[in-house]
Amino acid sequence: MADRSAKDALYAAFAGVAAALSSGRRAELVDVLAQGERTVEELAREIDQTVANTSHHLRTLARAGLVRTRRDGTRIYYALASDHVAQLWSALRDVAVEHVAGVEHLASAYLGDRDGVEPIRRDELARRLLRGDVVVLDVRPVAEYRAGHIAGARTVPYDEVRRRLRELPVGVDVVAYCRGPFCVYADDAVRALRRRGIRARRLEDGFPEWRRAGLPVAAGDEG
Repeated sequence: MADRSAKDALYAAFAGVAAALSSGRRAELVDVLAQGERTVEELAREIDQTVANTSHHLRTLARAGLVRTRRDGTRIYYALASDHVAQLWSALRDVAVEHVAGVEHLASAYLGDRDGVEPIRRDELARRLLRGDVVVLDVRPVAEYRAGHIAGARTVPYDEVRRRLRELPVGVDVVAYCRGPFCVYADDAVRALRRRGIRARRLEDGFPEWRRAGLPVAAGDEG
């Protein structure tokens, strides 16, 4: 018969991964890192924490094997340890939406009224990109766009959408996307575009899901 203590240790190790994600800030860090690697300073700005607090959270994620680091000169970059971590985050999020009471209400409180924010499925967007009859805006921060984006997308960070409306071709449909289904940037961009009379929709989820589906991606500066 197998040793009980060995089994306890094994399952404690499994539970350690869940424990590392038991903080909302750490879950948010995983969400950001699912877009691509970032420095601790960039991550601190994204989650509105000090560098010291962000470093503490990152060390917890690293001890659980969820993130890895690389050094480039004096800078240290953090990234998810593998795509399995991004899949874990996506599954955790989906389970919460389906089974945890109140999550949909919390999402609505954060994202606002989505009645005027029509989604578009990934497969439909992929077909329209091939036809060339749609403009796709990546409204995430530029660093995330450079790390990886939908092939053919233009980078227009969420806080620049309003002042860059004149760059958009007249009469062409626009699709905005950001980090995932609970990223408010794309919703805000669609609302701003529609107020100016532009036909705009948001991708049903975000870049990590697009990449995981094996659809065309690119990296670096493209638009």
